Amino acid sequence: MKKSLLDLLACPACLPEEHGLREKVLKSSQEDILEGSLNCKKCGAEYRIREGIAFLDPNHSEEAVASNRYETAPVLSSYLWSHFGDLLDDEEATDAYVKWASLMRPCAGACLDTGSAVGRFSFEMANKCDFVVGIDNSVAFVRAARELVVQRRANLSLALEGSITQEKTLTLPPDWRTNNMEFVVADALALPFRSGIFSAVSSLNVVDKVPKPIIHIAEINRSAKKNDAQFLFSDPFSWSTAAAPEEDWLGGTSTGSFAGRGKDNIIALLEGRKGDTAPPWKIEDHGHVWWKIRTHTNHFELIRSCFVKAVR
Repeated sequence: MKKSLLDLLACPACLPEEHGLREKVLKSSQEDILEGSLNCKKCGAEYRIREGIAFLDPNHSEEAVASNRYETAPVLSSYLWSHFGDLLDDEEATDAYVKWASLMRPCAGACLDTGSAVGRFSFEMANKCDFVVGIDNSVAFVRAARELVVQRRANLSLALEGSITQEKTLTLPPDWRTNNMEFVVADALALPFRSGIFSAVSSLNVVDKVPKPIIHIAEINRSAKKNDAQFLFSDPFSWSTAAAPEEDWLGGTSTGSFAGRGKDNIIALLEGRKGDTAPPWKIEDHGHVWWKIRTHTNHFELIRSCFVKAVR
């Protein structure tokens, strides 16, 4: 974990109160803390740092990791292809992350990429912002993203058919910045950061995957600067009771506070016409981006992700 991240952090277990974290360094290398812990000055919570990864999810447990499908090798490989398939010159790959990044203006300050998975949007934003932080609750995703930061390359084992795989080497383009990036294990519903510090924030294909979508939006709003900030939201709104009870969805129902379509409700939330988002955002653009996930050579999932770009 980069030492420069320390000034941005707040104990996620203490939210909505914000209390700093004190580092205990057992092993370091130049600007990185490789082994150690972060301790809350108020509640005493301890968050470990292992192999350079900060575990800042207050609900993190080995049991949760073992049961999380996003920790498995096939899913990791699928997401690496989804994020970086174009760099492998795969004709089936999409340019979704390039399109999402094109909606964001270069800006001074830090960018927060929530639900960053293996990090493509974070890498795109590294050339547009001073510093980028990607967070995800999948250890496998964060480990893969940090490996790309450190090594600038990764080996992929892509499923062809059945148990047959094809080995590929992913190499980052030489003009991509990686010295201004960090990835941490964290919860999109309890962001471990102080309020009002990010110039750019994003939520790409996350809101329909969390148990309390309204809290996710509120946490992003809290973390963003009150002025001179930009927010990119995108989601297919594949609501499921496996992720959240229907009464907590932000769309896809015919009754309740968020009856109707998800994108319309997200726009109303950001504009302050629903909920208590303050200060409100101004909608700059909206539309959709086609995104693809690969399971094997003959099986892809094509997803229409609806985006909203907002500024304030």
